[in-house]
Amino acid sequence: MPSCYQTRIIEAPVEKVWEAIKCFHDLSWAPNVVTSCEKVGPLNGDTVGAKRILNEVFEETLLSVDADKHTFSYSIDEAPSPVSSSEISNYVGEVRLLRVTQTDQTFIEWKSSWRSKSLDGEEFCHMIYVALMADLNTSMLKKGK
Repeated sequence: MPSCYQTRIIEAPVEKVWEAIKCFHDLSWAPNVVTSCEKVGPLNGDTVGAKRILNEVFEETLLSVDADKHTFSYSIDEAPSPVSSSEISNYVGEVRLLRVTQTDQTFIEWKSSWRSKSLDGEEFCHMIYVALMADLNTSMLKKGK
């Protein structure tokens, strides 16, 4: 089963990072990666089942959210190659934040797994996760601790 796992230290307290990423319909913290985020349907961005379309092509659904544990998971329902529904199935991504107590920073863990006969999606997801986390860190630095 192909998978992707990335981590990074974000230069801000976990509460501020969670505040920035907790809404499934708001990726304003990632301007270099996400050019558009369209809410689909009536559900709010903190409600399981919420849907969005990223960059006009990635259709995703919020699968779980736990504000106390600073984590959420989502599916990719449709997307371009190499993560299109004709190439992969059962894609589940998970984002988890952990407090770095000594420095008041945040450890972010972004992982995903899916079913596919190809490993092409691994490099694709790796590049996106790295870019998203870099944007998140930059956004947090601009806002200040």
